[in-house]
Amino acid sequence: MNTVDESSPSPGTTGFGAFLVQRGLVPEPKVRFFVHWVERYLTSAEASPPLAPAGIARFLESLGREKEPWQVQQAKEALRLFSYFTETLKGGGQAASDDVSEQEWAAAMNETRRVLRLKHMSYRTERTYINWVRSFASFLKHKAPTQVQVEDTRQFLSHLAVERKVSASTQNQAFNALLFFFRDGLAREVGDLSQTVRARIRRKLPVVLSRREVGQVLDLMPEPYRLIARFIYGCGLRLQECLDLRVKDVDFEQGALTVRSGKGDRDRQTVLPESLHSDWLEHIGRTRKLFDRDRAEDRPGVYLPDALERKYPSAGKEWAWFWAFPASSHSIDPRLRIIRRHHQHPGSLQRYFREAVRKSGIAKSATIHCLRHSFATHLLEHGYDIRTIQELLGHKNLETTMIYTHVAVKNRLGVRSPLDSPI
Repeated sequence: MNTVDESSPSPGTTGFGAFLVQRGLVPEPKVRFFVHWVERYLTSAEASPPLAPAGIARFLESLGREKEPWQVQQAKEALRLFSYFTETLKGGGQAASDDVSEQEWAAAMNETRRVLRLKHMSYRTERTYINWVRSFASFLKHKAPTQVQVEDTRQFLSHLAVERKVSASTQNQAFNALLFFFRDGLAREVGDLSQTVRARIRRKLPVVLSRREVGQVLDLMPEPYRLIARFIYGCGLRLQECLDLRVKDVDFEQGALTVRSGKGDRDRQTVLPESLHSDWLEHIGRTRKLFDRDRAEDRPGVYLPDALERKYPSAGKEWAWFWAFPASSHSIDPRLRIIRRHHQHPGSLQRYFREAVRKSGIAKSATIHCLRHSFATHLLEHGYDIRTIQELLGHKNLETTMIYTHVAVKNRLGVRSPLDSPI
């Protein structure tokens, strides 16, 4: 049983318990335990300097020699929340007037956007980074960017972890966006963020559909979205990788599909199912008609990466570079502000996939990305080695691919449940 020292709290934790209750971060009956762990840490030899990562690690290690693992985990969470509490108490500097602040933020974001394009970052990256900068500006309540201090950045990142409860990857994404903003938008260093409260790393197993369930869902999707989903499942693609495909990337003679500038800006080849051939020929026939119509109307060519557009200015009007899955109508290019044909919108595919899952009655929180998870898991179940699967998926680290060993149906240990054993 957990015991708590009921003596009066030291000045270092004044208001911490009330803070936890007010923000709804901890159930009220557990608040006293969280305060206790912080009290115990602050009175230990490891608390010098306060809340230093090395000191916290030593404290938790010594605690583990006398307490249960769940108590150590609770103490770790208490110190994580206390770090955020102390950052919140520090507050920020003086805020600028609304008009001046908005003008300065707009100028800083425009400069950040200019450098992003100068470095040929993708439009998705540009949009993500600018959205994080906007969230940061809103969090600071009109403080001008020239007045931002390192404590403001730490508090924002800690706020994401503690109150918005974002994942570790999302917090890292916000950090990368702000790092780029400070260095390239404001031409200054972001400062020391080592004391930032980190988001908890949660190990989540991917949602995987069985082969029968994949078939059920795909049969309920209309074309061309059904064909796109079949490419994602059959080739193990990410959604955007599939939508970014060009006609020349699909090679049935070689039985290979080329993914260009995938995650991490890496090219790779993956398997191309022969069963897609006939449907692909029908689809590409309809796609050629759209291409011919655009050429007859002298429309601008499709988007090409900046370097290619400069080197081959007419390549966007060539058949080989046309989208494998083009949109049926034209839209405005968000960068150049010209009307041209883009690829299918990811939101449309996601919507049709969710609707198909709902109609199928499958009780899983499946998204379109589950098809990629299912591709990897089914290959593993059929005996393919993990290195081959890693290469097909384009994973940089083998550890990322290893997650599928935990969801494969085949029981490699040969364990038989006692419930299945005869009496």
